[in-house]
Amino acid sequence: MNILFIGDIVGRPGRETIEKLLPALKKEYSLDFVVANAENAAGGSGITGKVAEELFNFSVDVLTSGDHIWKKREIFEIIDREERILRPLNFPVGAPGRGYGVFETKKGIKIGVISVVGRVFMDPLECPFHTTMQAAEELSKEAKIILVDIHAEATSEKVALGWYLDGKVSAVLGTHTHVQTADEKILPQGTAYITDVGMTGPCDSVIGRRVEDVLEKFITGVPVRFEVAGENIQLQGVAVDIDEETGKAKSIIRIQKKL
Repeated sequence: MNILFIGDIVGRPGRETIEKLLPALKKEYSLDFVVANAENAAGGSGITGKVAEELFNFSVDVLTSGDHIWKKREIFEIIDREERILRPLNFPVGAPGRGYGVFETKKGIKIGVISVVGRVFMDPLECPFHTTMQAAEELSKEAKIILVDIHAEATSEKVALGWYLDGKVSAVLGTHTHVQTADEKILPQGTAYITDVGMTGPCDSVIGRRVEDVLEKFITGVPVRFEVAGENIQLQGVAVDIDEETGKAKSIIRIQKKL
């Protein structure tokens, strides 16, 4: 079972990259299923129904998210009915939408997907460790293969969650920092891990935004509107090969493809 997990999609450049590069990647890696973090896919912050449908039409199967999930007001109108869009699992009871689900490949193989955010240097939500373990135990009743998107700032928190879930899920894949790390590995009990899968969008930027805008904010301290950059567009992510019978990962490969 070959699954592609695409790093944070940033704005229109990121979406266009998916459209143009994903078909070839599906052939190159014999992909069965595609998951993408899309919390920055609409204008660089948030998700809209139109953007989500566009990505689904490009053959993305499930969209995970993070702390920017509520940036566009219209997400409140669609997230309860669109099961393929996941908000972070560890929002308190009463938040709209869902943080995990079971999905099927075209071959009928069930895959569990969990979206969760960290707490270090981020908003204080429910514990990502306990909530993710509970979700994994629930999903394991239906699916052997389970993927976790841990959307977090601190590398230590991501690494710790990987070890905590080793052997309980198929992959723990970090997002949020937009900088791909070189620590992909298979943990001892068979869980694929990487601290950050990277970003899909303009890489000649400051994590997707125009360099001059971000520099002005850092240097002057004055509020500045951060526009999405447009140079050196890449698709970044990982391809994970998972044993369908055991749910254990067999390999994890970092991907960087220029548009």
